[in-house]
Amino acid sequence: MFEKYNDLLSPLDAIKLNFNEAGLTAMNITIALIMFGVALGIKRENFLQITKNPKSIIIGLVAQFLLLPAITYLLVILLKFPVSISLGMLLVASCPGGNVSNFMTSLANGNTALSVTLTAFSDLLSILMTPLNFVFWSELYISTLPLANPIEIPWQHVFQTIIILMGIPLVVGLWFTRRFPKLTEKIFKPIKWISVIAFLGFIGGAVIANFGHFMNYFVLLIPIVLIHNAIAFSIGNGIARVSFLSVIDRKTITIETGIQNSGIALVLIFNKHIFPDGYGGIAFIAAMWGIWHIISGLLLSTWWARYTRKNKLKTAKN
Repeated sequence: MFEKYNDLLSPLDAIKLNFNEAGLTAMNITIALIMFGVALGIKRENFLQITKNPKSIIIGLVAQFLLLPAITYLLVILLKFPVSISLGMLLVASCPGGNVSNFMTSLANGNTALSVTLTAFSDLLSILMTPLNFVFWSELYISTLPLANPIEIPWQHVFQTIIILMGIPLVVGLWFTRRFPKLTEKIFKPIKWISVIAFLGFIGGAVIANFGHFMNYFVLLIPIVLIHNAIAFSIGNGIARVSFLSVIDRKTITIETGIQNSGIALVLIFNKHIFPDGYGGIAFIAAMWGIWHIISGLLLSTWWARYTRKNKLKTAKN
């Protein structure tokens, strides 16, 4: 039965999606703006958190950059998904946390200071860890495939793209914050929400431009995205629990691990030097993650918020 399911998905490997150069340029600018906005929110206090709460920060980063990619690799090996879907899952798992995680952590009554610190460290480390993780795990995965024409991941272009679209905006943003602190306070929130809305708009445009392909495979792909996202949340919650962290820190690490900046994945996917042959499944996985993790994160945060309120009411009555 599972083989038949994968057979239905296998044509995705040959699909090339419709995107024009103007749209791709707009997406690259949007991602650069997101990273610039992230840098505007990074303050000296975030780095001082490492001295106050080192255990939770280290555990959060281990969940994000070590456990999630490794367990995703085991998942794609075990379930034998088509190549493009497997690479899409590995790429999403290699991305840093999404910047909406701070809002969701606050909504869930988690440790917002820890969330902001983890996002800051995650974004800075991702300049190295995202390309390193993706190249390592994808090449390890490709080495297990009996392919007549082996797939090559051009690591130079992966690193180059990440440095240009993540590293440079982060550095410029950090400089801007230090040079213009008052202006930073004024523009931080508008830039943050404008970039998120622009990114969601790009995903919406991508779906419309490839609506036929999207409708053909949406029902087949959504279980994979839901399960993968649920596993990401479970990894964060699981390692936080076995490490005996506080409830608010567990919430934070759960959300940070389950919310991924899949926009970074899309930037790499549509770089013709990295994926010249299309592999539509990679893009569909990243785009659907970009939508679903916001929905799942809000659902989880809202449930935690209500659960916390109920517990407070019970405690007050007793």
